[in-house]
Amino acid sequence: MLVVACLNVCLDTYKFALGWILIAHLQALFYSALRCSREMLIVNDATKSLVAAVSNRLSALCFHMREYYWVDMKKINEIYRYKTEEYSTDAVNKFNIYPEQIPSWLVDWISEDGGYFIGNVQPAHMDFRFFTLGNLWAIVSSLGTTSQNQGILNLIEAKWDDIVAQMPLKICYPALESEEWRIITGCDPKNTPWSYHNGGSWPTLLWQFTLACMKMGRPDLAEKAVDSAGKRLSLDKWPEYYDTRNGRFIGKQSRLMQTWTIAGFLTSKMLLENQEKASLLFWEEDFELLQNCVCMLSKTGRRKCSRFASRSQFLV
Repeated sequence: MLVVACLNVCLDTYKFALGWILIAHLQALFYSALRCSREMLIVNDATKSLVAAVSNRLSALCFHMREYYWVDMKKINEIYRYKTEEYSTDAVNKFNIYPEQIPSWLVDWISEDGGYFIGNVQPAHMDFRFFTLGNLWAIVSSLGTTSQNQGILNLIEAKWDDIVAQMPLKICYPALESEEWRIITGCDPKNTPWSYHNGGSWPTLLWQFTLACMKMGRPDLAEKAVDSAGKRLSLDKWPEYYDTRNGRFIGKQSRLMQTWTIAGFLTSKMLLENQEKASLLFWEEDFELLQNCVCMLSKTGRRKCSRFASRSQFLV
């Protein structure tokens, strides 16, 4: 009954938040929580309506994220050529995004064979920053398609010096600087550029990166990151986070001997040594779930819904 009550509150809160903002970082965590909850529910007359509501929410969220939050070279070039002020049901530019909103850093930064889920999509505004936690959990929970999940790891590998650097892993990239930092953070002294939540490096993300790599058959990337972290964490007394663009300095206000830093490193080592255990912590694609996806793409000029693309990748 506790699970049922928590799920009802969670779904009601999500409906309220959905009307204001959709942040990819939170959506990936919410999607994972719903998949956990659905596994815990016993289907009977008392819970079948709730199970249906959870499944519908999962389907809708999965479709929305895959279709509107994913960017790669192809998608960015499509946005670059968007027509604006389209308001019909046939509109391709559904959120009225202006091509001028593509930041200059992204044009040269995005790799040819990589991609990621951007930070946020709102009418006439997109946050193109890369948020590590949301993208890692998109892989772990199968929020992304197989191709998208591979694209995220391809991007991290191609931009290793930016996202991993000397201490895994950047919480987001790039950091807010100058006027953006002043306006968005209110000149927050803790969130100065490349510090704390504004581009700081958080070792606790290491185990989630390791899990994502193992799911996609890329333990080599995880081993590289773990080796890099192992050279410093113990000597630095297990800090909470690191500062600077390359993660060279212990954070200005970083606490030491942090349990989540130690646990993240040890969990990564254990997963790499016992790779069969990793399958207990991630989800594979649920095609029965995706059957509930209400596909409107036939009205947008796109040929295939994400669920069909995902299915074809699975069969291959």
